[in-house]
Amino acid sequence: MWGQGRSWWRSAVAAALVLSAAVPGLAMASEGVDRAAVDRFVTSFADSAGYPGVAVAITKADRVVHVAGYGRDSSGAGLTAATPMPVASVSKSFTALAVMQLVEAGKVKLDAPVRDYIADFRIADPRGARITVRQLLSHTSGITDRTLPEKSLPQPNSLAEAVVRVRDATLAVEPGTQHRYTNTNYHLAARLVEVVAGEPFAEYLRRQVFEPAGMRGTTSIDRTPRDVPSTVRNGHIYAYGKSVPAREPDRFVAGSDGVISTAEDMARWLVVQANGGRTADGTRLVPPESAAAMRTSSDPRWTYGLGWDTSSGGKARHGGIWFTHVAGALLLPSGYGIAVLSNSGIGPGNEGTYSLEEGLAAVLEGGIPSTGSPTRLIIDLVLAGLTLVSVALGVRNLRRRRVWARRFEGRPVWQLVLRLLPRFAPLAILLALPYLLGSLFGGGRDMNYVQFAHYSVALVTWGLVASLMNIGVVVSRVVALRRLGRSSLVKAG
Repeated sequence: MWGQGRSWWRSAVAAALVLSAAVPGLAMASEGVDRAAVDRFVTSFADSAGYPGVAVAITKADRVVHVAGYGRDSSGAGLTAATPMPVASVSKSFTALAVMQLVEAGKVKLDAPVRDYIADFRIADPRGARITVRQLLSHTSGITDRTLPEKSLPQPNSLAEAVVRVRDATLAVEPGTQHRYTNTNYHLAARLVEVVAGEPFAEYLRRQVFEPAGMRGTTSIDRTPRDVPSTVRNGHIYAYGKSVPAREPDRFVAGSDGVISTAEDMARWLVVQANGGRTADGTRLVPPESAAAMRTSSDPRWTYGLGWDTSSGGKARHGGIWFTHVAGALLLPSGYGIAVLSNSGIGPGNEGTYSLEEGLAAVLEGGIPSTGSPTRLIIDLVLAGLTLVSVALGVRNLRRRRVWARRFEGRPVWQLVLRLLPRFAPLAILLALPYLLGSLFGGGRDMNYVQFAHYSVALVTWGLVASLMNIGVVVSRVVALRRLGRSSLVKAG
C-alpha cells in the first residue's frame, strides 16, 4: 500500500507545481515561499499519515502564495486545488461572520437574548432564556453534547426543526460561565440568521458571503449524506493501513459543519481574514473591528472567540472533522494564512489537520517541520494484534470447555455465575465505547454507533471479536456442564 501511495504522491507533486503556478481569479505572489519545500513536506506528511488526498491554500496578507492539490480522491482521480471537499467545523467561522454582518447592519445585538430573534427558542432549563447571541458563537451557552446529544438523537431536516429539537436540552452550567463546544450552538446561530435575514441560511451565505468573496466553488448543506453535491466524492475511513472510500454518516450540519469548499476558495477566505474583513479587490464583508472581534476571546477563562480559537502567541485557528474528511484553517501573526482539506476522516491517530498546519507554518517561517510517524497504522496494527490474541484465547478456551466443566461440576449456581460474568465485560465495554471515547478524549462530545464504526474499524472489530469469543466461551461452558450433568445421571442410573 505504501509503495503504491508514494507513486501517487510523486505524480501529485508534479501536478501541484503546475497548479500552484497560476489559478484563475487569484492574484499569486511568491512572497519568498519555497513551494517545492511545501510540496515535499505535504506529500511526506500525507504518506506517513495515510491521507489519500490533501488540498492546501497558503496566503500572505492579501496575496495568495500557493494553492495545490495532492494525491487522489475516492474515485482514483487526481485531487486538485479546485476539488470540492467539506471544511467541516471550519464552517463555524462563516456562520459567525454572517451573524456579525447582521450586527453591523443593526439587526442583531451580540449581547441580546437569542429569544429576541428566534421567538420559538426555548429549552427545558429556565436559564435558557438568558442565553445570548454572543454565548452561542463563543460556545458558552451552557448547552453541551451531554445535555443535548446532537449526533445520537434523531436528526432534524431543517434549522427550524433543530430549534424544536433543542427544547429538550438542559444546561450543564450557567450561561456565560464556561466554554463547552457543541454543534448545537451553531445550529441555533444559523437559524437566527435565517429568521433575521428572512431567507434560507444557505442562500444567505451564497449571496452575502461566498459570492462577494469570489468563492464560486463553495456551498453550504443541511444534512449528510443527503445534501452532499454529486461533485463531491466520498471521503475515506481508515483500517489496517488502507483507506477505504465511505459516505459520511447521517448528520445535521447546517451552520456547524456544512460548508463545502475548495483550496482555491479557502485562499480567498484567508485573504478576507487577513485583510480586515475585505476581499483582495476591496469588497467589504465585515468591518475590521468585527473581523478582529471574531478572533478575540471575550473572557480570559477560554480562548475561543466567535468562530475562531485563539492563542497567546497571536495565532487564530479552527479545525474541522467529519468522519470521512478533516480540515483546518490557521492564521499566523506573521501574516501567513494556511488552509488544509483532506479526504480522510477522524480516527485514532488522526484527530484533525493540526500537525499538518503546524508543519506548514514551520516551512513558511524557516523552521524544521516534523512529518511525524505513521501513528494510525501503528495503532491499527496493535489493535489487529489484540484481535488475533482474542481469537487465540477464545479458541483455546473453547477447546478446554470440557476440562472447565469437570473442574466446576457440582459448584453452586452463584459461583458459576461469578466465574462467567466477567466474560461479558468486552461486550459491555464495546457498548459503552462511543460514550467513553467522547468523555475521555473528546471533551464530552457525542457519537453514535454508526459514527463510532467510521471512527475506528479496527477498534470495533477487536471489540466485536472479543465479545463474540467470550460469549461463545460462556455458551460452550454452560452446554458442557449440562452434558456432563446428564452423563453423570446416566452413569448413576
